[in-house]
Amino acid sequence: MFPLRDTIPSRNIPLMMWCLIALNAIVFWIEIRLPEARLASFIERGGLVPERLLHDWSHSWALLTSMFLHGGWMHIIGNMWFLYLFGDNVEDRMGPLRFLAFYLLCGVAAALTHVLLHADSKVPVIGASGAISGVMGAYFILFPKSRVITLIVILLIIRLVEIPAQVYLGLWFVLQLLSGFVSLGAADGFSSVAWWAHIGGFVAGMVLMPVFVRRRQPSRRSYPDEYRPW
Repeated sequence: MFPLRDTIPSRNIPLMMWCLIALNAIVFWIEIRLPEARLASFIERGGLVPERLLHDWSHSWALLTSMFLHGGWMHIIGNMWFLYLFGDNVEDRMGPLRFLAFYLLCGVAAALTHVLLHADSKVPVIGASGAISGVMGAYFILFPKSRVITLIVILLIIRLVEIPAQVYLGLWFVLQLLSGFVSLGAADGFSSVAWWAHIGGFVAGMVLMPVFVRRRQPSRRSYPDEYRPW
């Protein structure tokens, strides 16, 4: 199931969302221009290494830098697509600066969740997915009646289906949860995907959302009645 768009129109231009996408793109452009040896060093220094963080808190800056690094084209394209899909409406409800603070805090919460459950890992963790999971968690609460236009491919059958956003995001979260528990049960406890960062980010987004959302309700002209947000 690949999400194409949601049914909630943006009221304002999501400036901060576009700034975050641009910043991630610029950092990735720097990454792909580095020679292999320098790229490995760049990732090692900017990525979050759980074992290093727990023994040296000067490494704590990696809680922020790691969320702007990506491991390949599919990694960054997938992350930025989900930020584009869900970020504009969440920024609408928070405003640009609150949205930025919310995004970064969710990313930090996601990273710390991963560190808590993989304390001995020496593998650098990179990617914006933890922060974006927080955006998805906020969307899950804020827009309960939104729908996600989803591309479904089964063998040679291709369909576009409208799925309630809470169903789509709920299924996504359950999948992360199941994958997270499976990864903990693996022999070496290692997974190429930081499932628990996704889980921690999503939960953080739901918990932190009320603190950052603006209380002024949009006018009736801003959204159709059936899509009035929380």
